[in-house]
Amino acid sequence: MIRSILFVMLALVVGASVAQNKGNYPSLWGRTDPVLQKQLENIMETLGYNTAIKNKKLAVALVDIADLKNPRVAAVNGNTMMYAASVPKLAILLGAFVEIREDNMTLDSKTRQSLTDMIRFSSNQDATRMLNFVGKDRLLEILQSSEFGLYDLKGAGGLWVGKEYGKSPAYQRDPLHNFSHGATAMQVARFYYLLESGQVVGEELSGEMKAMLGDPGINHKFVAGLQGYKDVKIYRKSGSWKRWHGDSALIEAGDTKYIVVGLAENVNGGKWLSRMIKPIHELMITKK
Repeated sequence: MIRSILFVMLALVVGASVAQNKGNYPSLWGRTDPVLQKQLENIMETLGYNTAIKNKKLAVALVDIADLKNPRVAAVNGNTMMYAASVPKLAILLGAFVEIREDNMTLDSKTRQSLTDMIRFSSNQDATRMLNFVGKDRLLEILQSSEFGLYDLKGAGGLWVGKEYGKSPAYQRDPLHNFSHGATAMQVARFYYLLESGQVVGEELSGEMKAMLGDPGINHKFVAGLQGYKDVKIYRKSGSWKRWHGDSALIEAGDTKYIVVGLAENVNGGKWLSRMIKPIHELMITKK
């Protein structure tokens, strides 16, 4: 009885903290910065990616969060939903921590290791295991909830997991675009912004989530592109399957902090992402 009362009190405190944070931070929608937008477009043009952008084979979102309460947003095809391979494992991470917050799951050593391996090493076995622990319908409910709004049925869609990470068939493709594992660059960017601004599961659990996103275990795409830079911290989730490639990251370097997401449909998409992160990072660390 006492334990139940203590849990309810804790849940109320965490819920109040998250609700307060939501009131303290703006939505990323409508935060496009004209200067940053032009700079991002210039980078894409210089790299020769305009045709891919025109054909909706490349989507990029960039969010400057050096001032977390005054985010600056730029994007190309930011609301174009694409097949995103393992990037939507972020959604499973979110679902697991929401259930941990609600005391429907326990963050024991085995669960912590599974979630970490799912993110850092993109373990399909652990992703499927965690998906089934959360519950397939429950995860889709969380993604579409008013609390997070990471999949918008009345808009462009967003983060979606409608298939286990394995050979089993899709159980529920997204209703707007028919993807089994889909994402828009902007909704992935929102995931990182909600996490970093404490709008997800409270400070302690958010720290656990961010730790799992740190120390990337796969050296490609954004991680490979930033190898020459010192004192860079990368919190990321990437994904690849056949011609689809994606990467997403919260990047910190001194006073610089930004979110970048890239989704590509091309056999060379991974190389595109590795190339683009260098000029994007240079822009962000030298911005006026």
